[in-house]
Amino acid sequence: MRTVDETPPATLPATGTVRLPASRRVLDVVVALTLLVVLAPLLALLALLVAVTSGRPVLFRQPRTGEGWREFTLYKFRSMRSGSAGPQVAGGADPRIMATGRLLRRLGLDELPQLWNVLRGDMTLVGPRPEVPDLARRYPPEHQWVFRHRPGLTGPCQLRSRAYADQLDGRPDPEAYYLRVLVPRRTALDAEFLDRATARNVVRYLARTALYVLRTPWDEARERRGGGS
Repeated sequence: MRTVDETPPATLPATGTVRLPASRRVLDVVVALTLLVVLAPLLALLALLVAVTSGRPVLFRQPRTGEGWREFTLYKFRSMRSGSAGPQVAGGADPRIMATGRLLRRLGLDELPQLWNVLRGDMTLVGPRPEVPDLARRYPPEHQWVFRHRPGLTGPCQLRSRAYADQLDGRPDPEAYYLRVLVPRRTALDAEFLDRATARNVVRYLARTALYVLRTPWDEARERRGGGS
């Protein structure tokens, strides 16, 4: 089994584009459309919560690097103060994050509008994390192969996003630490998934994501009690 610090396998070269198989695209459309319909009341409630607690805009729009370095507009519920400047990566305790946004981020609910990106074909259900174009261009060359692939709503790196964000807190240059330390770890995890990106593994990661979201309040309650049972 590969460790998170190993380089990607030779089957994932750094140039070109890896097209998403038709079977996975069908799965993307079916799941994204179903979830958008089923979760419509929750999406409306979250939009109202953001509007009431922090005003407009409700949605955060940002260019991201997609499959084959093609840029697209990513949608999220806004979790930071409008017009706030700072690093392009945010730690868990970043002061730019609003109270409501912190809750949405901890539960992963700010990412739900990306179901629209999946339905459009900008993203897939499971894959590498969509990256900001400026940071993508600054990736070490040996890790830029990841931009051959369509980014995912969830994946092995997204399930570690809370731990990764906490590692950025207190860093004098969080972007440098992100590119030097976290990017190699993330791309190694992406390579491990992409090497076995079957429909079965996609469904497995969707189930793990649902469990991750449902367990977050319980895990945080345990942390507040000092890890007791």
